[in-house]
Amino acid sequence: MAAKNREPYQQAYYPPVPTRFTRYMRTSLVWQAIRFVVINLKILKLMMRAHRS
Repeated sequence: MAAKNREPYQQAYYPPVPTRFTRYMRTSLVWQAIRFVVINLKILKLMMRAHRS
């Protein structure tokens, strides 16, 4: 199956615009702080598991 050749400047060429909720989640400092803590806990858990081995 060959890929379609999309011409520039056509409607299908541009990426979708994020919704208001998506933009809020990307810019919310509270949500970013929560994600920061969750990711750090995952990394800490991984490190603790590797340390026991």
